[in-house]
Amino acid sequence: MSGRGSNMTALVDAVQSGEIPASEVVVVISDNAEAAGLEKARARGVETLVIKRRGRSREEHDADIADELQKLGVELVCLAGYMRILSPEFIAAFPNRIINIHPSLLPDFKGIDAQRQALEAGVRTTGCTVHYVDEHLDNGDIILQREVEVLPDDDAESLSGRILKQEHIAYVEAVRKIVADS
Repeated sequence: MSGRGSNMTALVDAVQSGEIPASEVVVVISDNAEAAGLEKARARGVETLVIKRRGRSREEHDADIADELQKLGVELVCLAGYMRILSPEFIAAFPNRIINIHPSLLPDFKGIDAQRQALEAGVRTTGCTVHYVDEHLDNGDIILQREVEVLPDDDAESLSGRILKQEHIAYVEAVRKIVADS
């Protein structure tokens, strides 16, 4: 988690309210000690960890995160604002147990600035996708998607705001589905 933490708080709140049953958020990890989401997690009683990545290889950083997650018995890794491709070793440590939320209807508009990509392409509909993470960027099996209409006067900021609201709903729905299927 690197940013404001709104998807993370949507998940934590859904778990704590019972909307996602039989679950517990055991830790929130960031590489940024200043990430706003860390304080939000602590305020909700969730353990937080900062694992710095600067000056280290992706594999070293991912190995430290995987070690911490395994020590805590984490069964599902939910990426939120994690703007880095995971190493193959990390993915192998949690096979079919890492999910991500992306602000487009994958496979369209992978990578960063998905909302701007959608506007530049002139699509009438975009949205968000919750998917399993594999070795490729925004590529794993899709769990669910939610559509968002692109309005004529949209810019990247207005479209991003409407997609983010749907992300909060979609991520909770996807985790609830995974828990129910377990």
